[in-house]
Amino acid sequence: MSQHCDASGADSGDVISVPHRLLRRRVRDIASGVEGELMAVVREDVSDDPVRERWVVLAYVRGPSGREISTAVANIGAV
Repeated sequence: MSQHCDASGADSGDVISVPHRLLRRRVRDIASGVEGELMAVVREDVSDDPVRERWVVLAYVRGPSGREISTAVANIGAV
């Protein structure tokens, strides 16, 4: 399954950090309506088949409760 990037942003397996202009800024996920801080944008292999990779770009948003949600990066907009 997926591994996380280390503090330097280097990938440690099948997750790669992606730069984004809204990192550490207040954003809204249009799919769920959650507002919070954009914590990370990553390119992640979500395939459950080791032979066939399926890469997606995900955004991680920390909401007011402190819990992070993931969503498609296309769903993120500045507040």
